[in-house]
This record gives sequence, structure tokens and C-alpha cells, in this order.
Amino acid sequence: MTPNEVKELLLTKGGYILSTLLSKGGLYAEIFYERSLFTRIYYENGKVDKVSHGWELGVGLRLIKDFKVYYGYTNNPSFENLLRLAKTLAKGEGQGPVKWGLIKREGQTEVQIDSEKTPFTKKVELLERANQRAREVGKGLVKQVLVGFADKTREILVINSLGEIAGDTQKRVVLFVETVVGKNGELFRGFESIGGLYGLEIFEKTPPETVAQIATQRALLLTKAKPAPAGEFTVVMDSKAGGTMIHEAVGHGLEADLVQKGVSVYEKSKLGKKVASPLVTVIDDATIPHHNGSFFVDDEGVPAQRKVLIENGILVGYMYDRLSAFKDGVESTGNGRRESYKHIPLVRMTNTFIAPGKDNPEDIIADTKRGIYIVKMGGGEVNTTTGDFVFEVSQAYLIENGKITYPIKGAVLIGNGPKALQDIDAVGRDLGWAIGTCGKNGQGVPVTDGQPTIRIKNLTLGGTQV
Repeated sequence: MTPNEVKELLLTKGGYILSTLLSKGGLYAEIFYERSLFTRIYYENGKVDKVSHGWELGVGLRLIKDFKVYYGYTNNPSFENLLRLAKTLAKGEGQGPVKWGLIKREGQTEVQIDSEKTPFTKKVELLERANQRAREVGKGLVKQVLVGFADKTREILVINSLGEIAGDTQKRVVLFVETVVGKNGELFRGFESIGGLYGLEIFEKTPPETVAQIATQRALLLTKAKPAPAGEFTVVMDSKAGGTMIHEAVGHGLEADLVQKGVSVYEKSKLGKKVASPLVTVIDDATIPHHNGSFFVDDEGVPAQRKVLIENGILVGYMYDRLSAFKDGVESTGNGRRESYKHIPLVRMTNTFIAPGKDNPEDIIADTKRGIYIVKMGGGEVNTTTGDFVFEVSQAYLIENGKITYPIKGAVLIGNGPKALQDIDAVGRDLGWAIGTCGKNGQGVPVTDGQPTIRIKNLTLGGTQV
């Protein structure tokens, strides 16, 4: 069946499928259609190394009954197969169509240069340009350059028993550069990426050469860096650091499913109470144009929303998908997301950030007698039950008497999310963003994390010098 034939089938026969799902009772039934067309190119050692290109189409059926989820999917979505799947999930026979299609929503990413329609050779040229710039900037120290490119057109259609039909066509482009340099027998890595809801016009604003230059300079900087000190420090995080801390140490704990399971430090008893510095406001916003975590509707057909989670230090709400919203008797906040039709939706972040404050970023550094200035965070992990975290630091410097002195390497940031939020005593008026893929329960979805320049009074830095 062609994609249009599958959609026509769902729009004309969806009521029978939904009623079959609900034939033995249930709170909610849903049909999720997805068609994805993608290209991935990896350019390494001066040539195209790996290429994957193709499309995928499938339909998932979901039944929520007694707050339990029954889910199945197929990549052969004929009416017979879907009805058979619905009967299996419902453990019964259908009873005719239900009322549906009363509310319709549909959106689409508008792009200037559609990557889907751009010749493969033009995409490879972008990678070649990045590779060349990385090697030019590396001045003979470059040992390896890996450039990755990915584009994806993702079309979804959601039909449910609440009488809703919602569709969205999302177009995303991502490019990253990883440069490895070597000096005195040591290897150092630098990484940078850009992307979001764009066509190839994204490279008119930020050329691939710029991405390569940042990644390579980051690696070169480490060749001059001194071993990181260890101990307790005041930490200033630049707006370019990315939102790793806000995403990992705070964001996951504000997802309603984790709160309901009792594995979040932000339990319901803390609603309306102070959980952060009064300078801190945390927002999750899927409506920001072009951002990697944005969309028109989520993967349950709920419109994208802007959600204030912590306001002036007070916990005011959580992120919800439909299931967690049913459990709490509230409305979904549009945070139901899934990796593909093969997966159930989960509560997930979109574009999560600390709102800008009023401080001049330069004044924040000048007012810090001794501390660590972090320009780029690395990966890490967090215990959502306690809020404890450990993060790698990719690029950082020492602050001495209000001035940035020398770069450091091998730093690890150790702390507690809620305590770190309480200890923020300065928030810059700037705001920076970083793209990523958020993992949860084996699923990955595109996100953006952001923050202004912030200062945390006290965090533990794990290093090699005491």
C-alpha cells in the first residue's frame, strides 16, 4: 500500500479499528501512523565512510485500560491486519464505528531548501567543506575528523477515541563534527553540532566550516590545558555550555510519569514550594520556531505548548503525556513523544531551558574571586530519585580574581540538582542553546536544551590535582 492509501484507509476505517480496541472496555484508544524518509552520511578520513538512506512506514495501535497500556504495531497496515491487531489488544470483537474526527489539527515545517529534494552530492559537499576546515585549523595536529550529516522528513497522523485527528510533517537537519588532535603522545577530542527544524538553509546562517572550526579549536585548546584541580568551587556556566545540567539534573525529575512512580526528587508534596533560587525559572517549550525539540503536535496529537515548570524558584507544574494526565486527572501538556511507530509514547522534554535573568554575563565572571568557568558540558548521568549527578566537562577555564586565566582538562562536575538550583546566585541576560537526543526507556527523541550564563555558589569538581 502507498502512504496515501494507508492514510485514506485510516481516515475511512479508523472508527472500526478504534471501536474494536474499546470493545472490551477501556479509557482511551489511539491509532498512530508514521512515515519517515531519512538520509545519514558519515565522512571520515577524507571520504564518505557510511551512508544509510531509506523510508519506513508503519502503524501502532494503543489501548489504555485500567491505566495499563496495551500496544502493538505493524509495518503492513492493511485493514485486516489492523483489525486483527486491535482484536488481540482488546481480547474481543468489534462493535461498529465510534464517533471520531470531530477535532482536526494539522501542521508542517516550512523550509526554504528542502533537504529531501537536494541531490546527494550537494550534501556530501557540506561534509567535505567541514573536513577541509577542520584540517586547516588543526595545523598538522589533526589525527582524525568525523563529520556526520542527517536529515529526516517525518509525517505522523494520530486518530483517537476522543474524536481527534491530528497530523504533522516535521523536517529536521543535523550536522556534527568531531575532531581528534594529537600532541606529545596524547589525543584530544573536540565536538560541535547544529540542527533543528530546518532545510539546508541552516548552513547559510551557520556554515559547516564554522561548526568544524569550533570543534577543532576545542580539541586544540586541550593541548594547552592544565590538569583540572579537585575540590569545592564556585562554578560559572556560560550560555554556550548547553543545557546538560538543566536537562539531566532537573528536567527528567519534572516528568510526571517519574513523579507518579516515586522516582523523582520533585515529588508532589513540593508543588507550590521553593525548590530553586528565586532567580530561577525553568520552562519547557515545544513552540519555539526551528528548535530541535519543536513540533506542531506531539506524538499523541496534542498541540505543542509552553510549560512553566519552576517559576521564580517555586515548583508550579510537571510535564504530562496522556497516560500520566489521565492518572492525575489533568490535561496533557503535549509532552507525549515516541521514537517511532514501534514505540509507546512517554513523557519527554522538548526544548527545556532556564529563562534569562538580568545580570551582565561579564559582570558575573568579574564578581567571581576564584572559580571554574565552563564553556561546554559533556555527557553525564543523574539519579532522578535523589537528584545526584556526575557530568563531564568538555571545555573549561580557571577564574582567578575575576579574570579567566588558563584552560583546564579532565574535569568532572559532581553535585545535586535541587541543591545546585538553590545555589544559583546570578543569572545572565543571555541565552544559549544546544541540540541533542534524549534517551529514556531505550527510546531517543530530538531535543534542545538551553540556559543563560549562571553562577552556582558551590559544586564539587573532580580533577587530577588537589
